Amino acid sequence: MGRIAYVNGRFVPHADAVVHIEDRGYQLADAVYEVWALFDGKLADGEGHFVRLERSLHELAIRMPMSRRALTLVLREAVRRNRVKEGMVYLQVSRGVAKRDHAFPSPEVPPAVVITVSRVDRAASELRAAQGVGVITTPENRWGRCDIKTVGLLPNALAKQKAREVGAVEAWFVDELGLVTEGASSNAWIVDQDGVLRTRDTNANILRGITRATLFDVIRDAGLKLEERPFSPEEARSAREAFITGAGTLVLPVVSVDGKPVGEGVAGPVAQRLRRLYIERAKDRAI
Repeated sequence: MGRIAYVNGRFVPHADAVVHIEDRGYQLADAVYEVWALFDGKLADGEGHFVRLERSLHELAIRMPMSRRALTLVLREAVRRNRVKEGMVYLQVSRGVAKRDHAFPSPEVPPAVVITVSRVDRAASELRAAQGVGVITTPENRWGRCDIKTVGLLPNALAKQKAREVGAVEAWFVDELGLVTEGASSNAWIVDQDGVLRTRDTNANILRGITRATLFDVIRDAGLKLEERPFSPEEARSAREAFITGAGTLVLPVVSVDGKPVGEGVAGPVAQRLRRLYIERAKDRAI
């Protein structure tokens, strides 16, 4: 059985899934998205992702396409039809299909909804986490509302490609003050020389990561010290450890920044412990 996608009320073969050429998400990036990790066929951090989805839609004045309960049922049905236990669910909601015009369509059109499901090789992911990954830095050049999870990701895509070309996994954006904001598709963290966990505060122009928020609870329960305080690339390289978080990466140790080692240049014990604890919590609370 091949992959199945959900497009505007219909489940269709993935290869046949299409959107209209005048979908505003396609033409104007007038759309938002969410990504859930799947553990044993259940949605990790379900509540957090729904809350952020609703906030993103509200900030762009796009109405929720259906009730949260109905959307949950559709997401679960997409997972069931794809027979995926360990993987990812992608949801995109655009303002809808209308004649191309920068202004919103009037009268209002129905939002367009797309859902896809993909498998993740957890064994390969765990191996990568045990080895750690490299990141590069790049100047911050994104718009001023990165707190909204829109599909306007061209700067992120270019940064990610730049990282891949030098064998790194992620790119960290660095603002005009010389401080790391976040990754192209993740939040950035360090364990500084005092053993304090540090990540950028959400008053900065960053996405309010859901994995990040859950990890806050994990960190507090583990009795570790946490500060929402920025750090520079130099501080990251001189830190005990570094890591990134996101629905795709979970908690992933970083062993180098711009080709230079972080700490001892190996996946650190704090990051590895937090990865285990996060996965345990995510599995326990998946819906």
